[in-house]
Amino acid sequence: ISGYSLVVQARDSGTPPLSSSVTVNVDISDVNDNSPVFTPANYTAVIQENKPVGTSILQLVVTDKDSFHNGPPFTFTILTGNEEEEFTLDPHGVLRSAVIFKHMVSTEYVLCVQAKDSGRPQQVSHTYVQVRVIEESIHKPTAIPLEIFIVTMEDDFPGGVIGKIHATDQDVYDVLTYTLKSEQKSLFKVNSQDGKIIALGGLDNGKYVLNVSVSDGRFQVPIDVVVHVEQLLQEMLHSTVTIRFENVSPEDFVGLHMHGLRRTLRNAVLSQKQDSLHIISIQPVAGSSQLDMLFAVQMHGGGFYKPAYLIQKLSNARRHLENVIRISAILEKNCSGLDCQEQHCEQSLSVDSHSLMTYSTARISFVCPRFYRNVRCMC
Repeated sequence: ISGYSLVVQARDSGTPPLSSSVTVNVDISDVNDNSPVFTPANYTAVIQENKPVGTSILQLVVTDKDSFHNGPPFTFTILTGNEEEEFTLDPHGVLRSAVIFKHMVSTEYVLCVQAKDSGRPQQVSHTYVQVRVIEESIHKPTAIPLEIFIVTMEDDFPGGVIGKIHATDQDVYDVLTYTLKSEQKSLFKVNSQDGKIIALGGLDNGKYVLNVSVSDGRFQVPIDVVVHVEQLLQEMLHSTVTIRFENVSPEDFVGLHMHGLRRTLRNAVLSQKQDSLHIISIQPVAGSSQLDMLFAVQMHGGGFYKPAYLIQKLSNARRHLENVIRISAILEKNCSGLDCQEQHCEQSLSVDSHSLMTYSTARISFVCPRFYRNVRCMC
């Protein structure tokens, strides 16, 4: 306990007795009686041969139960095992290579490392670090091509994580890093460590082909990443229909069903090949395993088909649609009939283009705005 706060009252013996109070703060000053603690107590690490000088091998983690002025910053020293100065240890506890290691020369090193705290008198602790030198990478990384679909309302895309590259390497100890060609960094970013793709705000409508690569430090492999951005019109919300699916997660829908369903839907509801099918959003139904898909169809000459027309087309093609995925209900915008006993209601639909949902699989990612459905009974 670092301190106490006491309220002390003085009371006299008069009639009536009078009193007053004062607050007394007692601070407990710390004595440096705890040594630094390594987590874990001892370390093992590997480094591939032929890695450049300065390669990071290990991050030491040290804590101290004393107060801040008796704990960090810590001073790290390699006491034994570094007689040939193959390693360096920086003030932050990062162990790095100081030479280019060769597997044929030596396969293992054992270092004794000391951590010293900043207290007076200083406390010390020790850990052992076993470093194995392994053969350099012999396998190239492999990565799955990624296609990303972004739906945003008009010119109002806020940016965010839109997908993740999935890459693997048969070399067990390879660490993969991801890079994006510099001229594309004004629109997109790629996290170098986990392969997450981030889109910056204000993307225009169209198709973007990203020049992304993954490297294991020796081999560099290009990855096909294509981003489709579709900007929708606000007026489209007045002509939407919702298909509610049974027992499917958004990720399974995107990865397993969306492509086939889009093709089947086009055949079912498009009157002309030039008509455009727009999937506006997909969203789980709260408290259930159901999923809503919001869509509209734009006519080739302009304007949108009425929901009643689309409902009729869907009803006729429902059997074909259910060959792709099980349908729970088809809800038209004007009245779903779910909330009013007499089925007389008015429903409004709103989309929050700043609240994006990203459903990502290894091959396909779908980014769409969150939508809200408000129903008012007219009874």
